[in-house]
Order: sequence, then C-alpha cells, then structure tokens
Amino acid sequence: MSELLAFARGPFFVLTFTFMILGLLRHIGLRTYRLYQVLHRTPKRDVPWGKIVRNTAGWLLPIRHIFTSAPTMKIASIAFHVGIVIVPVFLADHVFLWSRGLGISLPGLSDRAADVLTLMAIAAGFYLFGFRILNRTARNLSGRIDYFVTAAVLVPLVSGYLASHPESAPLTYEALMLIHVLSANLLFVLMPTTKLAHVVLFPFDRLSPEIFWRLVPGAGDRVAEALRGNRQGAEA
Repeated sequence: MSELLAFARGPFFVLTFTFMILGLLRHIGLRTYRLYQVLHRTPKRDVPWGKIVRNTAGWLLPIRHIFTSAPTMKIASIAFHVGIVIVPVFLADHVFLWSRGLGISLPGLSDRAADVLTLMAIAAGFYLFGFRILNRTARNLSGRIDYFVTAAVLVPLVSGYLASHPESAPLTYEALMLIHVLSANLLFVLMPTTKLAHVVLFPFDRLSPEIFWRLVPGAGDRVAEALRGNRQGAEA
C-alpha cells in the first residue's frame, strides 16, 4: 500500500493536477475568445464593467440573496463552498505541498480552524446531498452526475479529517491517506469536465448576459416582428 500511496502522491498527482490546470485554462481561453467575438461584432461597446464587477462580488458572498428563498439551503451552500475552498488551499499540510511543489508560500490554518471549517463543509455537504434527494424541485433538476460530484467532493474532506484524527478513524492512517489522495486526484479530473468548472467560469457567467444580450437599437422590435408577423400590415 505504501508504494501505491507514493504513486498517488507523486506521478499520478502531477498528471491529474496538470490535467486540471490545462482543462481550466482551456475553459478560460474559449470563454474569453467567445466574448471577444461578440464584443467585436456588436456596435454597442459601452459594457457596464462597474455593474458587472459589483454583481460578481455580490454573488461571491451572496448575503443579500440568502433570505429571498430557501435560506437554509443557501447558508449550507455558502458554508460548503467556503470550506472546500479555504481548507484545501490553506491547510498547513497542503501549504507545505504548495511550497515544495510550486514554490508558493501561503499562510497556514491552525489545526482548530481547519477542523471547524472541515466539519462545517462536511455537514453542509451532507445537507445539500439530502436536499437534492428530498426536495422535489431539486430532485427533478438533479442528474446522476450531480450526486456523484457532491459525493466526490465529500470523500476527500471526510477521509482527510479522519486521517488527521486517527483515534476516531475506522481505518488505518495509510488507508485513509490513500483514499484521501486518490479522491483528490479524481477531483482534479472532474474539475474541468463537470459543473465544478464554475470555479473559474463563475465571473464569465456574470459577464455573459451583459455581453451576449447587447442588441442594437430596434433589434428587439425586428425580432418580435419576425416571430409574430407585422401586425400593422395585417390590420391594414
């Protein structure tokens, strides 16, 4: 098992991490090129960049949107996202990996803070998983891949927490670390190939409506006329 763990931490980690980076860069490149094409073709170039930035920032921490509908689900979603972003990046053991592998020096979380954020993310993740199953609307909108991705995010959180608390773990430390590393490598593959790509596409999702729906003056009337016919001509 030690050899398999070394492979998962070494060559397999490099392979999957490289795949994730290249896949996400591809998404960014394609979206950027598509937006450039649209901006180049439209005669309206006055993009409201200030509004877009404020809108994007507002959705990064959507406090004002929490109590509009399903507040518990939205709070759980925020807690889940906060945990899965902060813990993998700033966990002390991971900071060491960033420093050794990429030469990036980041501040590390204390053990207590890491535990709190991890447990918060795990609880929120299970709540969201159950919400998809029990809520009719969420269930109708969810496919198998949605359940799979949520579970795939939970596995490295749970296995990592148990590995750091071996006194309450049902498996050995080596087995838990193997599960943790392999599930993290799986996430690297899923990141650019599933909805998890919104980790980099989120700003484009806020930007796209302001770009793609910029019709020239009078275009709306011409579209309506093409769809419904010229009523004035018909009445005459």
